[in-house]
Amino acid sequence: MNPDFAKLNWDSLLENLNSSGAVLQKKVLDEASCLDWISLYNQSDLFRKTVVMEKYRFGFGEYKYFKNPEPEQIIKIKKETYPRLSPLANQWMENLKIDKRFPLDLNTFQDLCVEKGQTQPTSLLLKYGKGGFNTLHQDLYGDIYFPIQLAFFLNEPDKDYEGGEFVLTQSKPRAQSKAIVFRPERGDMIIFTTDFFPVKGAKDYYRSQVKHGVSEVHSGNRHTLGIIFHYAVS
Repeated sequence: MNPDFAKLNWDSLLENLNSSGAVLQKKVLDEASCLDWISLYNQSDLFRKTVVMEKYRFGFGEYKYFKNPEPEQIIKIKKETYPRLSPLANQWMENLKIDKRFPLDLNTFQDLCVEKGQTQPTSLLLKYGKGGFNTLHQDLYGDIYFPIQLAFFLNEPDKDYEGGEFVLTQSKPRAQSKAIVFRPERGDMIIFTTDFFPVKGAKDYYRSQVKHGVSEVHSGNRHTLGIIFHYAVS
């Protein structure tokens, strides 16, 4: 169930993430790994909380947060990707003249979360059936949050489900938001900004605010694994 992140072209991924706020990497997980992740959804002992989206007007569907300790596979994903992403996160803060820097190693960053009372894991499995969708939102959870997160897509579109595109909106000063739509296949990964990213304007960088969501699923079932580096308030 563990992808080999060392084989990915991180220079290209980070360049595209920096310019667009999101980037799609094909076939990070194989089919067997995707099915293994889906099979975990019904193992209640792995999760600390289940959220029924319609109860909170978040959409229509369900997601479950993993509890402490998170599965070893998630810890490994975080440890292998965070050090590759944190330098870019710091570059974003520098470009936008924000007085904030992120530790280059995951453990130090997570210690900062705990100091702020953010101790609950936020990585999650999501499930949508027919009619399911997720409204545009941001996964922030507290004062401390890392500006980049990951999503792994575990089902095959047009085979397991129809609809259910991954949607991002990007703001621009004095203009309407731009929508970006991804149609990832089974095993694909999207790296995207949690909150905002810098865009080079005519004079200087400006902050493009980003939200993400899922369009309506017309049939079948759609599962996603979300990897979020910061913790939530207890």
